[in-house]
Amino acid sequence: MPQFAFFRRALFLGAALCLLAGCGASPAASPAQGAVSSAPASSAAVSEAASEEASSPAGAEGSLFPEGEYRAMWISYLEWQNVDFSSQESFGRDVEAMLDNCANLGMNVVLAQVRPFGDALYPSELFPFSHLCTGTQGQDPGYDPLALLVELAHDKGLEIEAWINPYRLQLSETMPSALADSNLANTHPEWVKQANGGLYLNPASEDVRAYITAGVLELLENYSLDGIHLDDYFYPTTDPAFDEAEYAASGTTLSLEDWRRQNVNELVRALYAAAHQGDEPVRFGISPQGNNDNNYNGQYSDVGLWLSQPGYVDYVAPQLYWGNGHLLSSGSDRFAFENISAEWLALDRAPEIRLFFGLGAYRIGEGDGCEADLAFWQSGSALAQQASLAREEGADGFALYRYDSLFASSWADLAASEASALAQLP
Repeated sequence: MPQFAFFRRALFLGAALCLLAGCGASPAASPAQGAVSSAPASSAAVSEAASEEASSPAGAEGSLFPEGEYRAMWISYLEWQNVDFSSQESFGRDVEAMLDNCANLGMNVVLAQVRPFGDALYPSELFPFSHLCTGTQGQDPGYDPLALLVELAHDKGLEIEAWINPYRLQLSETMPSALADSNLANTHPEWVKQANGGLYLNPASEDVRAYITAGVLELLENYSLDGIHLDDYFYPTTDPAFDEAEYAASGTTLSLEDWRRQNVNELVRALYAAAHQGDEPVRFGISPQGNNDNNYNGQYSDVGLWLSQPGYVDYVAPQLYWGNGHLLSSGSDRFAFENISAEWLALDRAPEIRLFFGLGAYRIGEGDGCEADLAFWQSGSALAQQASLAREEGADGFALYRYDSLFASSWADLAASEASALAQLP
């Protein structure tokens, strides 16, 4: 490794360790439905400053959010698989068309997945280039895709958040099919755990948390981003064997479940602190599963705590991918959009933290396996109806999952109708 790169890596890791040390121990886990826990005393100054920033009116000077309603589009690694990365010109051409479509739809934010598998869609001293760029993980495409993406988005009046998957290195043996020599699975195998056929960084490791935080600091130093975004992937399994050695060695008096939540909380606090450090803070948000019981008990992500206490997130965007009138096989209507959205809005929420709803554009035409709401997903205006209802109920905006579901859909006519209805939202 060149000496300069080694120095910068050490600098990022040192800064990340300082942020982790400043966060202190996370509070005890709160109930899944959002009971309030006390914030650590060591984070009081950070939380107070963040509260003042985030409570500015939308669009006001110093606000972390775009003017008006937050309207975001997810662009995932699945979209990147269909983009031509062979040259800067071809990439720019494809991306410009995507951004034009987002802007014409009335979106003002792009949530762009830039680190899906412990790799990067940009030159990094911490992660190898993504296989999405050239077909081979670790191979330089000869230009900086993220730099061009940020420039084009801002030119078109769109804000851009860097969407990272913090722990995942490999989803399966075929995604990605081969890992670079510089992938953390090879350089730090002691940090890596196997689960469900994939490879994941160990959430219990302080070194892992410092490295992930260093990756966010690197992004913020090198790019004019408007935010950092995480999706719903935290612990990849509930199997006690996954981290039984670390749990035994920790000496904690917490239950395994609360200890895992504490590990996730420490990472979330560190990433929030990274996003808010310096003179130009950016927003930090997370898009958890729509079923908050799964978040709390399955992935050990205490979203109720993050919503209720400053110092964890600036926004939460739960994935409410069910239709209006949705019924479970049991007959329960808990997850009908009109009901689950109200459930989220009823959670305790600090006044400076915003709540957006993730809407399932990928359900267009196909539905979600429920005959009761299939007609809804084939109406041609399902997403616009949900966005309007979210606004009426008091949500602060919405995000659409995902771009191809509207602009490369097998239900082309329905998708075009949905796009037209969205574009006409006031």
